[in-house]
Amino acid sequence: MSKEKYQAGTFVQQYQYRSFMPSLVNRPFGWDDKRIDMLLEEANRYLGELNAFSTLIPDVDFFIHMHIVKEATKSSKIEGTQTGIEEAVVSEEEVLPERRDDWTEIQNYTRAMNYAIDRLKHLPLSVRLLQETHGILLDSVRGEHRNPGELRRSQNWIGGSSISDAFFIPPHHEDLPKLLTDLEMFWHNDKLDIPELIKIAISHYQFETIHPFLDGNGRIGRLLITLHLISKGILDKPTLYLSDFFEKNKASYYDALTMVRQTDDIQQWIRFFLVGVKTVALNSKDTLKHIVALRMQTEQKLLDTGKRLPKCQELLRLLYSRPIVTSKDIQRHLDITHPTANELLRLFINRGVLAEIELPIRSRVFGFTQYLELFGS
Repeated sequence: MSKEKYQAGTFVQQYQYRSFMPSLVNRPFGWDDKRIDMLLEEANRYLGELNAFSTLIPDVDFFIHMHIVKEATKSSKIEGTQTGIEEAVVSEEEVLPERRDDWTEIQNYTRAMNYAIDRLKHLPLSVRLLQETHGILLDSVRGEHRNPGELRRSQNWIGGSSISDAFFIPPHHEDLPKLLTDLEMFWHNDKLDIPELIKIAISHYQFETIHPFLDGNGRIGRLLITLHLISKGILDKPTLYLSDFFEKNKASYYDALTMVRQTDDIQQWIRFFLVGVKTVALNSKDTLKHIVALRMQTEQKLLDTGKRLPKCQELLRLLYSRPIVTSKDIQRHLDITHPTANELLRLFINRGVLAEIELPIRSRVFGFTQYLELFGS
């Protein structure tokens, strides 16, 4: 899109501060940077390969759960939550009280993502869907008193101890209806001759600039990327999440968004976004390939377990979505006795599937470490 033609918005004088009013986005766009064309082609190719590969894997939903957990931990880490992926997959009863809040935030993000993906079957991508998802995200955690599920009715700001020294002040809350209606129309305007990934890049920038909630805008805005990919049929399964890329390049991520508002240069943001899509799509496909190989190796280790094979297979399926367990977890999820659970646990340790690991939790825990490593643990 031509840098000269695009205007990000204007600063509006309010009482004792200036808020930023972004330009409406539901209009034609063009760009003059040939690098965008090349990145767009590569990103679409890698996305297509990831989507094709994910549809060929049996029981892929077991593995997608771990992708969502990783997204939850990475997206929340950007906002300051410190729970890692290992701690995120243990049961609530094992979490130490002082770490419960961070753990709950990760669980809420996972629930919110699963809810939103399922809701897309009955409700189009919309502000209403994001509000419902936001209500789950902030349920009974820090921010629960900041109107979960509701658009803000007061001014918020980013950075600084108060609005007087804020780094960025989003638009006034009275402008939200017009801005969000425009954004929603942009999502569904098929008459605009704009590639979908470009649309998604612009949508993420616009949503973060509008900042429609009092809290949780970053997490909802990043979740929106995956929902957009699914709603447009670019992905059949939710296998791509950009929070890992954004977290690894956190300073560049914030700088790219800020530069649009300060210089009107949205092309640099689109390039950054497309590099992220390309990078994560390639990494996600590689992760799925490694999962398939690990699955075959692990199943081979358990083939000669005789009459215990069905329960071994059941435990293995559990580990794909919950790769850290206690003896009590195995007993409960497989509906077996405590001695039988311990017997299975010893068998999996002896076969090199599980290993005891140390975490700041209450009980002894055992991890499917080779599987966890595939998610960057």
